[in-house]
Amino acid sequence: MSAHAGTIDHHHDHTTTTGIPNKKLFMWAFLASDCMFFGALISTHVIYRLHPTPDGADPLKLFSIELTSFSTFILLMSSLLMALAVGASQKGKVEATRQMLLGTIFFGLIFLGCQVYEFTHFVHLGLTLKSDMFGATFYTLTGTHGVHVAIGVLWLVMMYIRTFKPADASKSWFIRAVIQFAAFAVATVSSMVVMLAVTHAGAEHGYDLAALGAGVTHSLPATIAFVASSVVLIALSRSTWAVDFGEANAIDVESMGLYWHFVDIVWIVIFTVVYLFEYL
Repeated sequence: MSAHAGTIDHHHDHTTTTGIPNKKLFMWAFLASDCMFFGALISTHVIYRLHPTPDGADPLKLFSIELTSFSTFILLMSSLLMALAVGASQKGKVEATRQMLLGTIFFGLIFLGCQVYEFTHFVHLGLTLKSDMFGATFYTLTGTHGVHVAIGVLWLVMMYIRTFKPADASKSWFIRAVIQFAAFAVATVSSMVVMLAVTHAGAEHGYDLAALGAGVTHSLPATIAFVASSVVLIALSRSTWAVDFGEANAIDVESMGLYWHFVDIVWIVIFTVVYLFEYL
């Protein structure tokens, strides 16, 4: 039995009687429950769309299918990078794993930025949680998915920082990890502020260089914070010591990949049901 388990488990993790690593089995169980959760939210939205409330919002006047298609494409490409990160971790390629994780984080943040802009735009047009039933089901469903993406990005950031843990236990690492995490947080928030300022300036004054430049100038403190935090992240990404991260940690990256792929699949369903069906 031990030889059989060793053949199945390539990630140095304990296995259950099924031969599946415990971490992977736990993730599959969690995703199964999350499947039912999203199924309930999607079904609720569909039911109320089939029986809309009087004087409800017209989604066709609100949606920008170009923006949503772009964010969907970005999220799908992030799945590709996540798969490459899993493959690199299984081969013990730490540097490649870091690069793919950073790419996935970047694409995930672009998706979140698009969703923040979309929500802000819809609220400006009068669609809120309390405006009608469409607003209630739309924000609940897409907002819940956005929270899942945000949790995934946070998980990716922590995994990226974990790849820098030195093999030599005597080396100080905790303070460095805290600084990296803080720099990621500042870069994320400041980039969202700059993006919203630029897009709002473009929407009001036209998408030319003058209007976009005015948006950047208006959010100058956030721009400075983004540049400074990016410099810190680049500086901290340069390490020459041996790290305590390799093929043995591949199961952790793979579990994270399962979660990320699930979130992407759920969005494909949401994009089809919530957005595309409105154009049929």
